[in-house]
Amino acid sequence: MVSAAWILLLVSAIEGTQASPTKRLFSLNRRNDGFPYPLDEVDALEEELLPKYEAYLAKKGSSHGCTLENAARRQEWHDLTVPQREEYIRAVLCLQSKPPKADTDKYPGVLSRYDDFVLTHETQASHLHSTPHLFPAHRLYIWAYEKALREECGYTGYQPYWNWGRTAADPLNAPIWNGNMSSMSGNGLKADYPGIPTMGFKKPYDKIPADLGGGCVTSGPFANMTVSLGPIGTVLTDVPKNPRADGFGSNPRCLRRDINRHASSMLYANYTYNLITQAETVDVFQKNMLGMPDKNDWGVHMAGHYAFGGDPGGDFYSSPGDPLFWFHHGMVDRIWWIWQMQDPETRMGALPDNPPAHDFVDLNWTAERADTYDLNDSIGGYGGRFCYIYV
Repeated sequence: MVSAAWILLLVSAIEGTQASPTKRLFSLNRRNDGFPYPLDEVDALEEELLPKYEAYLAKKGSSHGCTLENAARRQEWHDLTVPQREEYIRAVLCLQSKPPKADTDKYPGVLSRYDDFVLTHETQASHLHSTPHLFPAHRLYIWAYEKALREECGYTGYQPYWNWGRTAADPLNAPIWNGNMSSMSGNGLKADYPGIPTMGFKKPYDKIPADLGGGCVTSGPFANMTVSLGPIGTVLTDVPKNPRADGFGSNPRCLRRDINRHASSMLYANYTYNLITQAETVDVFQKNMLGMPDKNDWGVHMAGHYAFGGDPGGDFYSSPGDPLFWFHHGMVDRIWWIWQMQDPETRMGALPDNPPAHDFVDLNWTAERADTYDLNDSIGGYGGRFCYIYV
């Protein structure tokens, strides 16, 4: 007769043998305790794809010493501790208090080092949003902003991102903008404005209706923030015009927001999951992210911007003037990365419209000029200066 102990030993050995081929040494070590938000299908997809990405990196073998293990980890805002959130806020306020590097004679609306980054977006708007530069140029832009927070203001973390799906159901009460001193400040006061036109969409999707805000932000650490540059293309009717036609004059005013439930309704995790998994090419991925008028889908890019909107957040040109911009585009960068990981051998080198090899991204004073293709991989891209992942 075979003893029970021997049977247990044999089962354990078989299970160990079966498990070993799929065992991974790398782990995201993300919070999975369900507080304050459980992991969603996009998070699960990212976890599922990591072994494929690991294999790609091992085969690639040219990441300038950057690995999944030593890469910086950009976290979702709600997974940060309160002290970590407060440290990030202090760094942003620090950047807003430092003198600018831009030529203030040429650009008198630039009042701070933070405004340098807003000016970059205003002057480079066409370049940043053109095909094929949308994803790689914003990847470089966020990296340069994160670098400034760390090197000029002593921030020890990395740029957080905002997982849209976590706040989609109840955006007004989300910790990221609930108005306390460890939030990114709250909603604006109630203001009358006509909503946000969405050109090319059919009714009722041709306009994002106004919600309960739109006016000045009065709570949280950015309640007294001064917005200076712009507006250039804003849609809020009560925002004072810039004294210069180009929008680069000094136009001090309050930060305005409308935490918008209508826009937020397009940000549930299933929209992001479908975007990632149903786009076979990068051209389709970019097109669908930017909106599909034929399907009355604003796209997660537009919906994310107008989930807080206002001024300057709702201004195509000046939108980085609201510190929430960096969280939103961090999520855009993250889902591009997850899309790439589905087929890294092909997609890490894929850009819309297949640009020529000499194509480049030039953000002037914000970051050194870079080959567009060299910005595709967050592990070892930009000549090895990119070394980060999202967790």
